[in-house]
Amino acid sequence: MATPGQEPCWTVTDVAAYLRVPVETLYTWRKRRYGPPAARVGRHLRYRPDEVRSWLRQQEAA
Repeated sequence: MATPGQEPCWTVTDVAAYLRVPVETLYTWRKRRYGPPAARVGRHLRYRPDEVRSWLRQQEAA
């Protein structure tokens, strides 16, 4: 749950849509320890939007 002023966490589907990659790509990246950081919540992966954006900026700068 997001605190006031903080965006709610994104699902794998949200991140895939944002990055325009298939959901399976995110799972493959996670297995290879690549991609934006994610947290496991029960059986589900959740991503913090600010960390996804930061990871993307780092990729653009590389």
